[in-house]
Amino acid sequence: MILNPKTTVCILLTIVFLSCKHYSDNVFQSPNEEVVVIIQNKTGEIYFSLVNGKNDTILNKSRMGLLVNGIDLSRNNSIINLEKTTINETWTPVVGKIKIIQNHYNEYIINCKNNAKDPLLFSIVFRCYDDGVAFRYILPKQKRLDSIRVEQDLTSLNFINDYTFWAVNGEKHNLGPIQRSTTSLKEIETPLIVKTETNAYIGIHEAAIYDFAPFTLNATSQGASLSFNIEIYRAKAMLKTSWRTLFIGKRPGDLIESNLLTNLNPACKIEDPSWIKGGKSVWDWRVGGYKTDEGFEYGMNTISHKRFVDFASDNNIQYLLIDADWYGDEFSKNSNPTSADEGIFIEEIMAYAKKRGVGIILYLNDIGAEEYGLERVLKQFSDWGAVGVKYGFMRRKGQAKVVYTRKIVELCAKYKLLVDFHDRPIPPSGDGRTWPNLITREFCWAQTDAKSSYFPETAVSAPFINMIAGPIDMTNGWFNLNNAHMREKVFAEIPGTVTAEVAKLIVINSGLMVLPDAPEEYLKKNDLFDCIRKMPAHFNNIKVIDGEIGAFITVARKAGENWFVGSLTNREARNISIDLGFLDINTKYSATLYKDSKESHFLNNKESYNIEKISVDSKTNLSVFLSPGGGHAMYIEKINP
Repeated sequence: MILNPKTTVCILLTIVFLSCKHYSDNVFQSPNEEVVVIIQNKTGEIYFSLVNGKNDTILNKSRMGLLVNGIDLSRNNSIINLEKTTINETWTPVVGKIKIIQNHYNEYIINCKNNAKDPLLFSIVFRCYDDGVAFRYILPKQKRLDSIRVEQDLTSLNFINDYTFWAVNGEKHNLGPIQRSTTSLKEIETPLIVKTETNAYIGIHEAAIYDFAPFTLNATSQGASLSFNIEIYRAKAMLKTSWRTLFIGKRPGDLIESNLLTNLNPACKIEDPSWIKGGKSVWDWRVGGYKTDEGFEYGMNTISHKRFVDFASDNNIQYLLIDADWYGDEFSKNSNPTSADEGIFIEEIMAYAKKRGVGIILYLNDIGAEEYGLERVLKQFSDWGAVGVKYGFMRRKGQAKVVYTRKIVELCAKYKLLVDFHDRPIPPSGDGRTWPNLITREFCWAQTDAKSSYFPETAVSAPFINMIAGPIDMTNGWFNLNNAHMREKVFAEIPGTVTAEVAKLIVINSGLMVLPDAPEEYLKKNDLFDCIRKMPAHFNNIKVIDGEIGAFITVARKAGENWFVGSLTNREARNISIDLGFLDINTKYSATLYKDSKESHFLNNKESYNIEKISVDSKTNLSVFLSPGGGHAMYIEKINP
């Protein structure tokens, strides 16, 4: 991600030196003054409260602090001074959900001294945005700190009333809706979405995960509060935690549209990121064993990969993802990723793909990388002409996994390789701003993975929960829903409708749209596939038109002057209204509608669909039917006079 040449930066810096007693109540505000943080330090304990909309208290007095080297930084503190900075800038993502991002916030740095026997200096940094707030802890270099051990995060989040929440749940269906007062979960992963009694939506996650292991949340305490679970963190000389973030929205779609996480990350560190391109990709893994009507059987071989390349080149698909076992059994130490397995002529495939304008993404995991050297392997991929890596099954945990993830991303950038992490990766945290080659992650329950397949309720909760963290690889776009589970690498029957599969590619934000089905299956429904064919390499705007977590969602994505709109529902059939007020006024458009039939059903009538063309404009409000577990897609094309 790069700064826009026309970027404007407005900085107001004020350093206030006051004695501790003057800091009993400090008020921090967002630029529009709607998000308010109140800081209190009356007895040496620092607390914060959060107010939204000037009179809607979200968090009551909530304790702040860490346990560092046995010293409790939540007690016996004095505030030395306060620094305030205002930033208002715009920047242009290399690959992102919108074309230009505004980064406008007020930053407040509370410089503190812990008055233990040997005083420690530390800072608490708040950034207040119009759509949320973030805070982090910093311990600067100081004589008595030759090493740092963070043993506990003592921060609490004391919600004013009971609430409903949803949360990610690994490779299982997402949690929620759960009433806070009814649960005693010891560990909840983030993002966690809270719906307050005043119908505000709060998203809890973290930004800039570069050193600390990701935190989880603890809901075992009485009342409505949450606390933080962290793994012991070790560092030398200084400490800077990840940002703890609280998105704030009036509706759940506001959290999806937010750029809070990316704005909290440093600017792009790749000097010339022009080689980084989003796109669609065909994929060999789930197609293995598929037999065409002419008798050809797909396998892990050069002939099959050339067929994929031809299909991609002819159908506006930018990449081919060659998955595990291309260099032998992925879990064998004898499988060498610097040379291909028998029957796969990797250099021949690379040359053929380059000639046809298709990039190749190669699979790799820790076993191959460690046995044959991570940098050596990545350099070999680059020398062959690969454009990216799908990295799976990282064995490290906690802080070691975070640090190694960063190493992989930086080495991939060095060799001009995109990277897509799979198999319980470190959560997205806006870090694609700093390293835009980190194009997507399987931070979700990807279809047909984990030897199971997800159901419609997961498809309509993931956008509101998993996706607020960043771009995710869900491998959407199945067309052979009736018989795909007969293949070796498709482990369960796939629930859903074929129009929903098209809609998912619009609803789900990902820098890499990985299409899981056989080319021949797409061409059998060529009129429906035309919607995917017309999709751009990446969209340049996102608007959540409507939706309820776990029930339904409608998302509009812009592509140049045209738009794609996708809608999904859970197991319930429903009629929804789609307001096209986002279109340019006084402009005519032609809309192609890809619809479930009235008989469509996610279990027993998956592949029936209808296509209709109509004229629309910004005043159009469409009534749309969604079958049980179904979906609806639209391609809206501007009519030029």
